[in-house]
Amino acid sequence: MNFRILPAIITLSVSIFLITGCEQRSTPASSDKPEEQSNQGPLADWKADFDPSGADYVYTLSNIDHPAIAGIAVGYHIRDEVWERSDGRLYVDFRPLAQLGGEKDVLSKLKLGAVQGMLCSSVAAVNVSDRLGLVNLPFVIDTFDKLEQFRNDRELFREYGTTALEQGIKVVDFTGYGSYGWATEEPVRSLEEAGKINFRIAQAPVNADIYKSWGLKFTVMPWPDVPQALQTGVISGLDHTPIVCNITHKFDMVKNFTRLDYAQGLYIHLMNKSWFEQLPEDLQTILMEVIAEESAKARQKTREQQRQQIEKAREQGVKFWSLPEKERQRLLELSQPVYEKWRPRIGEEFLTRVRKRLKD
Repeated sequence: MNFRILPAIITLSVSIFLITGCEQRSTPASSDKPEEQSNQGPLADWKADFDPSGADYVYTLSNIDHPAIAGIAVGYHIRDEVWERSDGRLYVDFRPLAQLGGEKDVLSKLKLGAVQGMLCSSVAAVNVSDRLGLVNLPFVIDTFDKLEQFRNDRELFREYGTTALEQGIKVVDFTGYGSYGWATEEPVRSLEEAGKINFRIAQAPVNADIYKSWGLKFTVMPWPDVPQALQTGVISGLDHTPIVCNITHKFDMVKNFTRLDYAQGLYIHLMNKSWFEQLPEDLQTILMEVIAEESAKARQKTREQQRQQIEKAREQGVKFWSLPEKERQRLLELSQPVYEKWRPRIGEEFLTRVRKRLKD
């Protein structure tokens, strides 16, 4: 069987807007690429320094966001390392910036094998399996340390991906884009002040359930509509991360951020199971080892990138706040209906075990 899949030639529009968090920028802002203007397009600085045309196998890997985010730049690091270790036999054709379509479209292509891999936002991953919504639940995997603990627990991570296998999709790894909180026009230092904000939230069922349980006003809105909605007063706050808010210049419009840290924004590395199983065994090993190594590095870079972006935002006049611990605990108590609703979807015994282990 011929496994080689030639990538489609798709024109990249410089006006594209990304769904989960980032608008396209013409200048990369990752920690390992210079912030110099390129007149060759937004991805010129990540161009491969080798000719992939001689590869025996191609792994097409999609994402909708910009590699200015460390959790997305990982795709290029995987590409280069796999090429070297496989002696040019396997080419990872990484396609960020929604070159292959929106997340729902790409998920359909992934199931069919037309796309072999995807760095899927955690909010969209529930379209594959309800269990993948675990990572969106409030105050469960809410810190960088808990994310590492969960990822490195082989039993829990394997079980996390079990139901996705029924769809023919392997859950391979995680990278991320930081800790969720509230970016707002006015300071939010208490739940009373939060009650005055209309928050934009992602188009994801878990997120809507969270805000309903918290009793807060919210509007479900596509990311491209956010700038105009802020300017016209339709919304007055965002549910997102400091990395995304600063890189996409949302802090130009909202000058306050409440560090709620109730969840980690993740990219879940999904892979077509059938395609992977038909790779030669040595290439399977190389691909999985490189993904694990580079994803772990990317998660560490995300910690640092969040610190850097908060620092840059402060220099630009953004104020950072925290809720009193008593009120943060109140949000945890109010989240109980979300756990109860999603427990049967995720798996009652599995969710209980995850929460217990991450607390120990």
